[in-house]
Amino acid sequence: MCKQKVWFITGASKGMGLEITKAVLRNGDKVIATSRNTDTLIGKIEEHEGNLLPIKLDITNEKEVKKAIIKGIDELGHIDVVVNNAGYNLLGNIEELSDAEFRKTMDVNVFAMTHIIRNVLPHLRNQKSGHIINIASMMGYMSYHANGSYSASKYAVIGLSEALAQEIAPFGIKVTILTPGTFRTNFMNEDSLNVAKNKIDAYNLDKQVAQFTGFDGKQLGNPEKLAAVVRKLAEMPNPPLHLPLGSDSYNAILEIRKNEKEEMEQWIALSLSTDFEQE
Repeated sequence: MCKQKVWFITGASKGMGLEITKAVLRNGDKVIATSRNTDTLIGKIEEHEGNLLPIKLDITNEKEVKKAIIKGIDELGHIDVVVNNAGYNLLGNIEELSDAEFRKTMDVNVFAMTHIIRNVLPHLRNQKSGHIINIASMMGYMSYHANGSYSASKYAVIGLSEALAQEIAPFGIKVTILTPGTFRTNFMNEDSLNVAKNKIDAYNLDKQVAQFTGFDGKQLGNPEKLAAVVRKLAEMPNPPLHLPLGSDSYNAILEIRKNEKEEMEQWIALSLSTDFEQE
């Protein structure tokens, strides 16, 4: 019989984070569930039999992050699985984005994630086990107009996670990078959408936003099925480092890699022309 695991999940009050939290609790594990609004979280989870520890947390505040991790370990004994799920999306063409807007995207999607990792790793290293699951996006492999800041942050998540996996493997700690496609959460809902304030007429940002929100309710991905996959990952002795989720993500990533290969082969002479001549 598998021992009861303790999960630390960010952004647990809605979307993917909520579905993962529910799936983990149904499996009999414990969850340290963090959110900016714990009342909303508690209201959405009917039964938890003492296995849920909700913590109100601003993940961009590293002092709060450290306190939350310590509180979770003090009350539940340890942490086995970390799910860095909380995210922020901003639509805006690069010229339209203010420095503050761009920085907020990076603060939430990249630096806040490193706050969690930096403060949980001493505990995971000490117990010589653990699994860190970082949720990136298919947009970490490609980008589209008005999505530059979001894609930049998700590219960063993937690069950081690849380095992290090599750094902590000797301590028995695993890393998985999830790259979901479009899932039917509130992520594309107009109420949760963030749009650059400085709109430039030439780009027609309103039209770009309408194209984005037009997918709301039509996304291919089922968040409950995603949550089931995440739960299974924690049971695997050798989980994948990279895992696209959804046919849209899987197919798009393969296509972008194919196109990149073709482009590099087209310009191979230029690429190789910069080496010193071999003696």
